[in-house]
Amino acid sequence: MAQKLNKELMLGIVLGVSFLVVLVIMFSPLFRGENALEAADRLFNSIAKGSTHYIPDVMKRMEAHKETKFEATIKLPDADFAAKAKKLLTDAGAECTGEGLELKVSGSLGVLVQSALKDSDAMFQNRGDEISGKYGFPEQEVLFVWWRTFGLLEKDFKRQGRFKEAAAVSEVMKKGVEVGYNFYKIVPEKASSRWAILTFSLVFYVVYTLWWGMAIYCIFEGLGLKMTAGAKKEV
Repeated sequence: MAQKLNKELMLGIVLGVSFLVVLVIMFSPLFRGENALEAADRLFNSIAKGSTHYIPDVMKRMEAHKETKFEATIKLPDADFAAKAKKLLTDAGAECTGEGLELKVSGSLGVLVQSALKDSDAMFQNRGDEISGKYGFPEQEVLFVWWRTFGLLEKDFKRQGRFKEAAAVSEVMKKGVEVGYNFYKIVPEKASSRWAILTFSLVFYVVYTLWWGMAIYCIFEGLGLKMTAGAKKEV
């Protein structure tokens, strides 16, 4: 029995040490300067981008708001943000009035959201220079200003009870601005073109998880530690 337990203990140690060796390799920058997790993240982001181009569909749905007029009052966080938000809004055809950090905005909701969606689509297509050149400040900051400004508009629309308008700007934020921002500079790929590496990643994940579990199991078995069902007590 002792010999059997020793064999199980040795197997557990070998599995555990080899697991840790592979883990160190995974965290080493051996994949074009990236570690395995960063390379996998880039791969899955590329595949996700290849199937996440919602913006044209959102543009079509927002055509329903072409004739929707709106008025809203938003309070901006600081003077720099206020100047940038006013630049985006006025370039989109909205009228902005007010002093300090409180801004009164009015205009066509359809025209406003289409402008933000066009900027988001340009970012999704990795045309950031086009956006920074258009507004005069970094392209990612442009989308951040759109995102936060729409959040403020959504809040004021809900205060007014204009829930359709609030839902519209929320959709533009989530399926337009956020998508353009998150997938900027990522090269899209189709899952069908990378099926081999995707299959390997899935199989490796399952095997690697079981690998560690078997190491712990064998070590415990080798040490004579076993899980047994407790006796049922009758009351």
